[in-house]
Amino acid sequence: MMKWIPVTLALLLSACSSTSDTTYYQLPAGQQVAPRSESSAITVGNARPILWIEHVSVPDYLAGNGVVYQTNDVQYVIAANNLWASPLDQQLQQNLVTNLSSALPGWLISATPPTQPHDTLNVNVTGFHGRYDGKVIVSGEWTLEHNDQLTKQPFLVTLPQDADGYDAMVRTLAKGWQQEAQQMANALSRLN
Repeated sequence: MMKWIPVTLALLLSACSSTSDTTYYQLPAGQQVAPRSESSAITVGNARPILWIEHVSVPDYLAGNGVVYQTNDVQYVIAANNLWASPLDQQLQQNLVTNLSSALPGWLISATPPTQPHDTLNVNVTGFHGRYDGKVIVSGEWTLEHNDQLTKQPFLVTLPQDADGYDAMVRTLAKGWQQEAQQMANALSRLN
């Protein structure tokens, strides 16, 4: 009977120490667009370029709830307690609308299909994770349909984290996404 006491005590202690809090992450909003006054509201007569962000896709390993961390050249860990507050593809799309709207003030940027003639942007994100060397990776490619012509552009942004931890990793990922949005805006501004 006495030999079970240490085992029972060890099980109780391990059960108490294994409780961990779940943390949820949302990408910071990026550059906010100033609200428009009534006089600058968009009307059909305004000849503004219109961009529809049709889809931002992520691979299966990024599509789950867990924030992803690459532990070596071939292994990835999907966090169990550090989760995205909403689906990552939705966060990336909404963040892209905000960043492009800020970078292209003369454009109408929309996540819903417009009824007027428009350009269409699709983004395939292949990497959006932290890495074992203290850097984050934002990679993929975007495709733009403009005047019935397709432009395809790969991207790879690698940034060092300012600090350790998931908070710093998510902030740095958002910074990388914002930098890529600026590259997209530069390419779009050359079209019109």
